[in-house]
Amino acid sequence: MRPPAAHPGAAAPGTRPRLHAPAPGWSIDADVVVVGSGVAGLTAALRCEAAGLTTVVVTKARLDDGSTRWAQGGIAAALGEGDTPEQHLDDTLVAGAGLCDEEAVRILVTEGPDAVRRLIATGARFDASTDGDLELTREGGHHRRRIAHAGGDATGAEISRALVEAVRARGLRTVENALVLDLLTDGEGRTAGVTLHVMGEGQHDGVGAVHAPAVVLATGGMGQVFSATTNPAVSTGDGVALALRAGAEVSDLEFVQFHPTVLFLGADAEGQQPLVSEAVRGEGAHLVDADGVRFMLGQHELAELAPRDIVAKGIMRRMRENDTEHMYLDARHFGAEMWEHRFPTILAACRAHGIDPVTEPVPVAPAAHYASGGVRTDSHGRTTVPGLYACGEVACTGVHGANRLASNSLLEGLVYAERIAADIVRTGLHARVPQPLPTSQRPAHPLLPPEARFAVQRIMTRGAGVLRSEASLAEAADRLHRLHADARDALDENGKTAEPGVDTWEATNLLCVARVLVAAARQREETRGCHWREDRPERDDTAWRRHIVVRLNPDRSLAVRTTDTTDFPPTLPQAQEQ
Repeated sequence: MRPPAAHPGAAAPGTRPRLHAPAPGWSIDADVVVVGSGVAGLTAALRCEAAGLTTVVVTKARLDDGSTRWAQGGIAAALGEGDTPEQHLDDTLVAGAGLCDEEAVRILVTEGPDAVRRLIATGARFDASTDGDLELTREGGHHRRRIAHAGGDATGAEISRALVEAVRARGLRTVENALVLDLLTDGEGRTAGVTLHVMGEGQHDGVGAVHAPAVVLATGGMGQVFSATTNPAVSTGDGVALALRAGAEVSDLEFVQFHPTVLFLGADAEGQQPLVSEAVRGEGAHLVDADGVRFMLGQHELAELAPRDIVAKGIMRRMRENDTEHMYLDARHFGAEMWEHRFPTILAACRAHGIDPVTEPVPVAPAAHYASGGVRTDSHGRTTVPGLYACGEVACTGVHGANRLASNSLLEGLVYAERIAADIVRTGLHARVPQPLPTSQRPAHPLLPPEARFAVQRIMTRGAGVLRSEASLAEAADRLHRLHADARDALDENGKTAEPGVDTWEATNLLCVARVLVAAARQREETRGCHWREDRPERDDTAWRRHIVVRLNPDRSLAVRTTDTTDFPPTLPQAQEQ
C-alpha cells in the first residue's frame, strides 16, 4: 500500500523553520515514535507494539509525569444501566456549543465503552460498588452517572500506573527526560522522525534523533501559556509548536477551557494550581458567594453541574458584581468520612494550603485547564503532514467543539490512540524506510531568552484569559509581536539568538502557540463555549458556526482562515483511502 504523498499546498521541506539547536549527535531507528506518555501516548505505543511494530516512546519527564496523572474526575463512557452512547453523544454536542464534529463524537461514544473495558483488561482498577459493578458518578454537562473513577479522585494516577506498568512489562523502548524539538521530513515532505534533546544522565544525552516513518504526537496541552493553570510545568505547547513549524494545520486554538473550580491561592499565584474536581459538585457541593448565596441557581437547568464554560462565566460574573477575586465551593455537608473516602487527594491539597473543606467553604476561581483545539486531525488521527499523527489534548479531532464535556478527555485519548495504531498498521506506513533531510538545510527559528516565558504568561493572562475583548486581544497581539520581532531581528542582523536549551526552547514554543491563540481569538468575533468576548457577548451561528484554521508560513508569519461550514475540510491527501 503506497504511503501518501506530501500535502499539495505544503512548502518545500527545506524551507520550514526549525528550532535553533545543535545537530543530532545520536540516532535510533524505529517503525513508530510516540511523543508523550499520557493515556493517549502509552495506549498508542502499546497498540503499535502489539501489532509487531518497533515502537519508541519519547517523553519530556518521567513516564508518569504528564497531565494524565493529574486527572481527578474520571473517564466518561456509557457503561451504566439505562445509559446509551446516543445520550452521551447528545450531552457532548450540547457542551460543544455547535462546533463538535458529530462523526468524531459518534466514534468516541460508540467505541468508548469497549476501549474502557480494554483499559481495565490492561490493569486499570476503577472503583466498584459492593456488588462488583463500576461505581459511576456525574459531572457537569452529563445527564447520567457515567464517570468511572479510581481511588476516589485519583483516576488519572491509576490509569497512568496501569499503562506505565504495561509498557515496562512489554519492554518498550523509552527515552525519558527528553524534550522533542522538531519533525524530521524527507525530500517529499513526508515524516521521517523527530529531533529531541535528552536532559540529564542516561544512555543518550544532548540532541539526537529518532528516525521513523510514523510520528504520533501525544504531548498534552499548553496550559503554561497562562500564569495560573491546572497543567503541570511540562505543558508548554511543544507538540502544537512542532506541528506548526512542520507545516501542519492547527484549529480552534481560541477555545481554551478554564476550569471553574481551581483552589484560589491568591491573585499573584503562578504556575500549577490545585484542581477541585467537578466530581465534588457532581456529589452535591454548592457554589456560593461570601454571603452563602447559591448564585448558579436559575442560570442553567443543571445549576452547578452546567457545562464548564457556563459555570466559569457564572463565577466570573459574580466576582465582578461583588468586586472580589474568588467564590466558594461549599461541601461541608459531606462530612469528614465522605471527604476522606471520596476525595482524599483534594482534601489533602486543601489542607496543605490551610483550608479544611470539612469545616469551611473552599475558595475557588477559574484557571486555564484544557485546550479544546489543537493540531487538526481526521477520524484516524492523521494530520495534514503525511506520516504525522496527533491524539489527546494536543489534537483537534472535532470531539470537543467550543467546550469540552467533563471527563471526555481521557476517553478521547484512549479511543483515538487505538484508531491511530490501527491506521498505521492498515496503511503499511511503517514499512517505508525514512530518509530524513539534514536539519542544517532548514532555517533556524530564533530563540527567546528564558525570562520571556513569564512575559508571555502575563500577556496572555491579561489579554486572552477568561474575559477577552478586541482591545485586550489587540494589546496582547502587539506585545507578543514585539517579543517575536526582537528575537527575529537579533538573528537576522547579527546571527545571535538566545542560547539553545530547555528554557529557551520552551519559551519559544509558548510564544508560538500564544500568537496562534490570540490570532484565532481576534478572528472569532462572538462569544461561544469557552471563548468569551466581552465586546461580542452573543453567539452568532450565521457568521461563526465554523472553524478557524491556522498555519505557520515559512517566514514565521501566520496564515489564518475560516472554514466555509461547521465541517472540517479533509486532511488531504491522507484522508483519501490508499
